[in-house]
Amino acid sequence: MQARIILTALALASLAACSGSWIPTLPLGPLRPYRIDVQQGNVVTQEMIAKVQPGMTRGQVRFALGTPLVADVFHPDRWDYVYQYQKAGVVTEHRRIVVVFKDDKLVRIEGDVVPASSLPGAAKSGKPEKPATPPPAAPPPQESSTSGGSRETSPPWPK
Repeated sequence: MQARIILTALALASLAACSGSWIPTLPLGPLRPYRIDVQQGNVVTQEMIAKVQPGMTRGQVRFALGTPLVADVFHPDRWDYVYQYQKAGVVTEHRRIVVVFKDDKLVRIEGDVVPASSLPGAAKSGKPEKPATPPPAAPPPQESSTSGGSRETSPPWPK
């Protein structure tokens, strides 16, 4: 009989230990656990969206934007590209782009899209402007001769 009472008391004590309400919290002050930056979803840039034009096939859109995060079974003509960036546990950036098809051709893009014509450096035709001056060409490699008669080229970077 005494053994039964002792076992019951032990069982109740162990269950009470699971409640966790008695666990003290430590005053950490400015100390906090480190929270990593989390990047989730599809990174779709404006340059990628500028390459997509109405009338493109699904394969062409997938090549330009990547595989969609959500391809809904109930809406087969709609692809969702979702992107979220959390810095130290706080959402700092959230984008959602919806690509709509009709008869397997791109009809429109909805969501966080800036038209290509309003991008900085874009011409009125909707295409990016070409730079006024071409980029400088790399200097030709310098040749030096050694006493052995063989010719070596020096590396293009300064020593």
